[in-house]
Amino acid sequence: MSRKNQTLGEFIIENQSSFKYTSGELSRLINSIRLAAKVVNHEVNKAGLVDILGAFGDTNIQGEEQQKLDVYANEKFIQTLTNRNIVCGIASEEEDDFISINSQDENNNNKYVVLIDPLDGSSNIDVNVSVGTIFSVYRRVTPVGTPVQLEDFLQKGSQQVAAGYVVYGTSTMLVYTTGHGVNGFTLNPAIGTFYLSHPNMTFPEDGKIYSVNEGNYIHFPQGMKDYIKYCQMEEGDRPYTSRYIGSLVSDFHRNMIKGGIYLYPKSSKTSNGKLRLLYECNPMALIAEQAHGKASDGFTRILDIEPTELHQRVPFICGSKNMVEKAEEFMRLKK
Repeated sequence: MSRKNQTLGEFIIENQSSFKYTSGELSRLINSIRLAAKVVNHEVNKAGLVDILGAFGDTNIQGEEQQKLDVYANEKFIQTLTNRNIVCGIASEEEDDFISINSQDENNNNKYVVLIDPLDGSSNIDVNVSVGTIFSVYRRVTPVGTPVQLEDFLQKGSQQVAAGYVVYGTSTMLVYTTGHGVNGFTLNPAIGTFYLSHPNMTFPEDGKIYSVNEGNYIHFPQGMKDYIKYCQMEEGDRPYTSRYIGSLVSDFHRNMIKGGIYLYPKSSKTSNGKLRLLYECNPMALIAEQAHGKASDGFTRILDIEPTELHQRVPFICGSKNMVEKAEEFMRLKK
């Protein structure tokens, strides 16, 4: 039975039998993410002391300016997953296309692909605000031993085998699920070990926090404007408190612990939404549902959306179940 202060390694071994597939490959994959997260954490904590702050001087596939730490984190996660020969393919928010691993090796029997946002919220690094890593794991759908194909990555979120995030904040935490609840592990920097600190994490059904970039309010659809006004109205347990960090991992993590809702709707500036379905929304939606929360695009369950491209964007509403359902109610009224 899992217990607080259990190491992540012990937890993985003890709970391996509850995984849907028990070959040990998924356990090694989680361990490799743990290792890469520790390396990235070490570099994040040196920001300001070494030349790792600021823009890299290039843009990613979305046309966004890459930060130096974006590039560093991307390289470290890809390098760690590749060198350990655990996965057959990787897709990253920072890469134009997916990466096929050992595609020419006839003995490559790896079954998993990983999709990753190596450093979510990296624009906050320069001002010492929490950032994170988001990851998603699927079993490939093409034959084992052959090169991975695009269809291995374009799977519905409901097909995820595991998902998680790392938040690099006042303490560094790795939070993940394999479909049997959500558990959080805090890094002890003195010895470099993650310990179970938040077992069986769950969203409160209701909350008092709403997280949205209100600077975009004028561009939001009317249903979202009405919901925000509802959050601000003085009635019952309202008004709610507005809390927005600008790092999805950080906002999500706070809301899961305290109870709240995260809102990133489509707008007149971003007609399809801004957040990436495969790298951000799907993994966070799986974690939310496993933690008794809910995730939606305002009308449809996130995990039911059929992906059509690697860098697809969608509107994203996620958090405490009752709050998300109330937001959906406002959206439907003004559809």
